Amino acid sequence: MENLDNPNIENSNSINLNKQEEQFQSRIDMIELRASLEKVKSEIGKVIVGQEKMIEHLLAALLSNGHVLIEGVPGVAKTITAKLLAKTIDVGFSRIQFTPDLMPSDILGTSVFNVKNSEFEFKKGPIFSNFILIDEINRSPAKTQSALFEVMEERQITMDGTRYTLEEPFLVIATQNPIEHEGTYRLPEAQLDRFLFKINVGYPDLEQEIAIIKNQHESKKEDKTEGINRVITAEQLKNYQHLVKEIIVESQLMEYIAKIIINTRENQFLYLGASPRASLALLTASKSFAALRGRDFVTPEDIKEASYAVLRHRVIVSPEREMEGLSADEIIRQILEGIEIPR
Repeated sequence: MENLDNPNIENSNSINLNKQEEQFQSRIDMIELRASLEKVKSEIGKVIVGQEKMIEHLLAALLSNGHVLIEGVPGVAKTITAKLLAKTIDVGFSRIQFTPDLMPSDILGTSVFNVKNSEFEFKKGPIFSNFILIDEINRSPAKTQSALFEVMEERQITMDGTRYTLEEPFLVIATQNPIEHEGTYRLPEAQLDRFLFKINVGYPDLEQEIAIIKNQHESKKEDKTEGINRVITAEQLKNYQHLVKEIIVESQLMEYIAKIIINTRENQFLYLGASPRASLALLTASKSFAALRGRDFVTPEDIKEASYAVLRHRVIVSPEREMEGLSADEIIRQILEGIEIPR
């Protein structure tokens, strides 16, 4: 008969409980990171009503050190949100309005002859900053768009045989209007692939629309960015980005990511599937979503949350399915539902 009063049994149970507590305790201190990002959300929330998903995805891209393409009709706060985000972080900010007559040198810079020393000097363009907001990126032709290839991927510019390294952090946030096609130039696949996320921004609902109108009525400020405080330094942001890299990802979750990507290549509804770069982007983004939720480990929900923004611009729906009205998001949803979630 088992001795219920045996102290060894009690000690054994206590040890097991302690082990379980240690197992679920955070192995990486995420408290400061999460608190800082909540402050950023709070500052942006002084102006922006709703659009929580867009803001969360922008913060995830920030932690991932990845670029973002925001697509939405005019007037849904794409540009102002990007400006507000830049203002909450103590870094440099540049805004470039893409137009059909914009030249690569207008972005990157150009060599100018200095009469005093009879030498050419490189005058840096607006891309030499930390946060770059590119408004209506599809308004410029391919020649100008291609100027961003090297700088977005390698964080450097090569001009006249000289390499110029950009200062970290470096984030490009580009916007485009999905409705207007006249006077626009479609972004090539190689350009799209350099964006970590593509965020689709929709209209606010009724309650949010009322709140927007009310805020505008009560606001006395001419400049909407006035009163927004800087809450994160550039050094803090770089530390957070390094911290996110340490977030734990179990082997079965890595396999889950690989299965999602492979399924995009084998899907009969897709003309083009995702590349290995998408696998790495999904891994990095999943870690950032885990960090936003204060966790030091990735869950399947983090991967699913990141999948849409990571994949929607990296896959191409077959022409037949596109004519039927099937979207990339719908196909991604079907792929996620068809893969068993690891436990």
